[in-house]
Amino acid sequence: MTDAAGRVEPSGVWATAVGVARVRAMETAREQPLFRDQLALAFATAGGLGPGSPPAPLADEAARRRRLGVAFSIVIRTKFLDDLLDRAVASGVRQVVLLGAGMDSRAFRMDWPAGTRLFEVDTAEPLGFKASVLRQERAVPRCERITVPVDLREDWPGALVAAGHDPAQPTVWIAEGLLIYLPEDAVQSLLERVGVLSAAGSRMGLTLGSRGVVERFRQDAAPGSAASMWVSEMPEDTVGWLEGLGWEAETFTLRERAEAYGRPVLTPAQYDEGAGGLVSAVRAAH
Repeated sequence: MTDAAGRVEPSGVWATAVGVARVRAMETAREQPLFRDQLALAFATAGGLGPGSPPAPLADEAARRRRLGVAFSIVIRTKFLDDLLDRAVASGVRQVVLLGAGMDSRAFRMDWPAGTRLFEVDTAEPLGFKASVLRQERAVPRCERITVPVDLREDWPGALVAAGHDPAQPTVWIAEGLLIYLPEDAVQSLLERVGVLSAAGSRMGLTLGSRGVVERFRQDAAPGSAASMWVSEMPEDTVGWLEGLGWEAETFTLRERAEAYGRPVLTPAQYDEGAGGLVSAVRAAH
């Protein structure tokens, strides 16, 4: 859909990226935020989720806790992946690929070494929406930013290489808030394709639905809500699974990272309803 100004309006799965932007904008407004995303408010406002827009109604207290848990997980995972990217470029990696980039503004808000190329892979609609907001904000990226409009169900590796990605050089891959929306076989296929494009020394940051989260959230999720579209969660042995795909991985819980960031989980319920395991991985030598 397009609005009166010809701008694409959020719809379908990618519309959830606007909700993520709203959470990042709220974190940015805190007195001591874990990160600052100065474009998040513009993305949220353009998508109809600005400060004056009321949140969707909630059925009960359990639903309210679930919403808090999701927002909390978005904040923690954003900080986790920021740190992972900082470590990757410090190790010499100069290629960054954001899979299902949504409203990610890391190209604009992080400090990148000279020569860094950042590829944003997503479908044309969210990239078009994003481009209109970036023009409005006169945003200037801090690295070479390349958008790759392609559906991840299609030949995205071909499109990525055609856009300038060099599989012979190490890459840091980010799949944030993406894999939970894909069936397990699609997750497997996606990561197999990532492996083919990953030289030794490549890195990867993933967020995965924690065990049991899909069943808990979907049982009474509102139609069209993010949780209603969740389909897959992390395997029981995530480290072993990724080892089989050629990656040396570490996993972290939201609680662990939150405490490390000085933002301890306030209540057991908030943590228990949080969505997402956090994964950091390095490509094993071939």
